[in-house]
Amino acid sequence: MDRDHFYSLMNGEGTFDYEVYLNTRQLLSCQKAFGEFCNRDELQFQIVHQVEELWMKLAGYTLLDIDDYIQQENTNRVLTLFRRVHLTLQLMTDQLRLLETMSPKEYQEIRLQLGHGSGQESPGFRVLLKMHQPLWDSFQKHYLENHGLTVEKIYDGEYSHSDAYVVAEAMAEFDELFQKFRYHHLQLIHRTIGLGAKSLKGRSVELLENGLRVQFFPELWEIRNRMTDAWGRQYGAVRDSVTGH
Repeated sequence: MDRDHFYSLMNGEGTFDYEVYLNTRQLLSCQKAFGEFCNRDELQFQIVHQVEELWMKLAGYTLLDIDDYIQQENTNRVLTLFRRVHLTLQLMTDQLRLLETMSPKEYQEIRLQLGHGSGQESPGFRVLLKMHQPLWDSFQKHYLENHGLTVEKIYDGEYSHSDAYVVAEAMAEFDELFQKFRYHHLQLIHRTIGLGAKSLKGRSVELLENGLRVQFFPELWEIRNRMTDAWGRQYGAVRDSVTGH
């Protein structure tokens, strides 16, 4: 196969309406020129991370809309847009598997091209880490305080599968899926460069591991603990066997 011929076709001509609207000439030129790659896996590495940035941009933009709709108590819109964010996070996690097709040796060659850079410097990632508190503040004010509700009431004391409950569950799923993304990212680091490498200690690995301990909405997780403890006091921490023995 004539590699140079197909290289020349890959960026398109930029003249069709589709190409103009999507700005494909610029988009497909955001990667290194083919002759500049340090190895044949570097294109994949660049594209996966560039696509991750695009997904995070979409997630961040959508979370801003969600905040507006929470303040309007437009539950249907909130749930629809949270579904979009959830699917985006799942795509972000799934596409990390592409990077598992690199060998550790090939990744080390690519890693030299990054200098001191790491995924912790991602603009999309850093923005998403800051967006949970405004969302929680809006939810607390408009779905809880304005209706005389608490997290305990919507989950247990006055449980009715209300709008406040389903929005809270959508927020919990956002929290869970983001943590799954972080976990799979950590496993990718483990697979490519190891978690015990001396050059990493004190920076990326510690940041990743500490990040796994962070919850966006701890109130939504803690209520489950309190409810289960209360049920344990009522029914007994050790339940009777279903076999009768």
